[in-house]
Amino acid sequence: MSALPRAATGAEATTTGDHPVAGEPVSRPRGSNRVAIETKVFRVLRWLIIAATVFVCAGPLLYGIFLSMRSMTDVVNNPLNVIPMPGEWDLSSYGTALRSESDGGFGLSRFMGNSAMVALGTMVLVITFSVLGAYAAVRLRFFGRDTVNGLFLAVYLVPTIVLAVPLFVMFSRMGLRRSLFTLVIIYLAQTVPVALYMLRNYFIAVPPSVEEAAMIDGCTRLQTIRKVVIPMAMPGIVATALYVFMIAWNEFLFALLFLVDDRPRWTVSLGVHQLSDSLTVSPTILMAGSIAITVPIVVVFMFAQKALVSGLTSGAEKG
Repeated sequence: MSALPRAATGAEATTTGDHPVAGEPVSRPRGSNRVAIETKVFRVLRWLIIAATVFVCAGPLLYGIFLSMRSMTDVVNNPLNVIPMPGEWDLSSYGTALRSESDGGFGLSRFMGNSAMVALGTMVLVITFSVLGAYAAVRLRFFGRDTVNGLFLAVYLVPTIVLAVPLFVMFSRMGLRRSLFTLVIIYLAQTVPVALYMLRNYFIAVPPSVEEAAMIDGCTRLQTIRKVVIPMAMPGIVATALYVFMIAWNEFLFALLFLVDDRPRWTVSLGVHQLSDSLTVSPTILMAGSIAITVPIVVVFMFAQKALVSGLTSGAEKG
């Protein structure tokens, strides 16, 4: 009689072979093992690719920072000492690059001030005109609107070198060749078309019903733009402003044409070109100057990042 339950148990184990018996080792399918191995391999490869990308992108920048904090004597004596210790830092190259020429430097701080005035002036004018122009291209109905929208980028596609000689001759005859205001006008004409195109896409995303509701509440067209449209399109406005600022800060061709013989009005692009073109300037001073002119861009980007987030939230609240 005791054999019958054992036989039944064996039959039950045979019919229910998919469920493992307690105490017996569990055999996993081969597919699950392969998935686990692939997951581990891809996890390792992902971090390797991220590390390689960071090294390729940030490696030259870090090397330039470390090189700018070393003296030229130390670079010559210990060329393989790439990363200096905190006690070995020498920031005299920054002072030499930023000091005025009368103090034995290269005057990069003055050039940065000139570039800041040009870049900020260009950014303010471009954003002012582009916001109004892009809004008119999206919301207003006028003759040739589609043609104007299509010509936004057509103007920007004209090569800069084609416009260089006519602009140089025109402003020279007007007596405005050695003026920072001339650069602002040129950069304004260069960047307004692409700024219009960029802002136009953001204004299209603003619902017309929100503007209609504001006008029903008594807002004029300009009040609607200021209180409703601009807060909702603030991320696009900030991104466009940052783009325009970087163009005006780094532009070299027109600065060279109009300011090459007027050193006190040089911009940072001309100043760095002077450092890189001179055989008497050490690499440490060149790296210090390059890092110094990058700091304002980083600061502007940090403030722009905050404005992007606040623009998103304010637009959602007012909408």
